[in-house]
Amino acid sequence: MPGLAAKPIIDIVVAVEDITAEEDYLDPLLAAGYELRVREPRHRLVRTPERDVHVHLYERDDPAIAEYLLLRDHLRRNVDDRVLYERTKRALLDKAWDDMNDYADAKAEVIVAIKARARQSAGLDAM
Repeated sequence: MPGLAAKPIIDIVVAVEDITAEEDYLDPLLAAGYELRVREPRHRLVRTPERDVHVHLYERDDPAIAEYLLLRDHLRRNVDDRVLYERTKRALLDKAWDDMNDYADAKAEVIVAIKARARQSAGLDAM
């Protein structure tokens, strides 16, 4: 996103018809060299061996997709929240993380607050 410092990682969200039909989407990604990193009931994550591309896979109607887009679109429009998001991520860069889930948890409070403002500015009901 222009104007937002970030790690050199591209996150991609892909919607699939049936998350349990892994032969339809996961097998081709693994054959192309991606590595499976997360298998959750409604989510799969594959990434390149270089860890520079993360592909998040969800079923087409999963609300997580709308959440990604809500945050992305709001950060594109709102300078104050974009600065807050960047400042939060920069502060967390200096810490050693044994598990990247801990990193995600550490920024969760800020992301929840930003999403609440995004919903408000978009006229959506709070989720």
